[in-house]
Amino acid sequence: MLLEEPRQPLRAAELTRPPPGRGEVVVRVTACGVCRTDLHIVDGELEEPKLPLVPGHQIVGYVDQVGEAVERPAEGERVGVPWVGWTCGTCRFCRSGRENLCDRARFTGYQLDGGYAAYAAADARFCLAVPDGYADLQAAPLLCAGAIGYRSLHLAGEAERLGLYGFGAAAHIVIQIARFEGHRTFAFTREGDDDAQRFALELGAEWAGGALERPPEELDAAIIFAPAGELVPAALRALAKGGTVVCAGIHMSDIPSFPYELLWGERVVRSVANLTRRDGEELMALAPRIPIHTEVQAYPLEQANEALAQLREGNVRGAAVLVIDEAAAA
Repeated sequence: MLLEEPRQPLRAAELTRPPPGRGEVVVRVTACGVCRTDLHIVDGELEEPKLPLVPGHQIVGYVDQVGEAVERPAEGERVGVPWVGWTCGTCRFCRSGRENLCDRARFTGYQLDGGYAAYAAADARFCLAVPDGYADLQAAPLLCAGAIGYRSLHLAGEAERLGLYGFGAAAHIVIQIARFEGHRTFAFTREGDDDAQRFALELGAEWAGGALERPPEELDAAIIFAPAGELVPAALRALAKGGTVVCAGIHMSDIPSFPYELLWGERVVRSVANLTRRDGEELMALAPRIPIHTEVQAYPLEQANEALAQLREGNVRGAAVLVIDEAAAA
């Protein structure tokens, strides 16, 4: 499925199968998660995509072909391909363990063709081993929703009381990690979204309510997954002194002005930018220990536009995933 112009539907297309470049593998894609970042790209809110573009960066599949100078993964191995598709390895960010901030980074499904397709080429260094025990459909959301949630949780610090703003793909995974690590969780959803609030309570949230409501007690940290800037002052109002608000999205509407007293008391507002290979590797090792259960709504590849529309409207419970190869993905 091809994006030819922002704010236009994806188009079904027959493309030449990509050859592996040096250091690359070609992956036969079986499943690809549908992420809100894909929506930001399709809707023109992220303004630097290659065009035409094959979106998708939560890719699960099997190595079909190996290029020169690749030591691993091997042909036939199951892998996951995440958002960060290439970094330079030489800048000060890469050399200090912060490859997620590399100025020259290229991203899967944005500057590099992604996984809304039968085959995808990927830098072998950035392919992740997928843990046993997860079907391809269930593994796909771990690659971004799970990994960015994992990074966000750790940047939130040692918070006993954790608020999650926006209860979609990422939040439904991170709440499982948070509870495993001993956090108490509070979920904030769109006003009147009873289904999402019930889902959060089913997954162990102590309280669930509207995004602008005050929780029953102060929070020590909040993670904002929803791309709504007005949630930043709302989260600060709910935050105890010394707490942290983590903005976990790649795009957010403008944050409205707010009185300094909301920030005073050594409260912190920070963002999360992308993720590192280490984040992905650590999450993939942790997932079967908890174990994380991902709830997915599956769509055939040709219904990618419908999956994006349902995500845009907030009608996805858990994560949306495209089925590329139905027999292999099950």
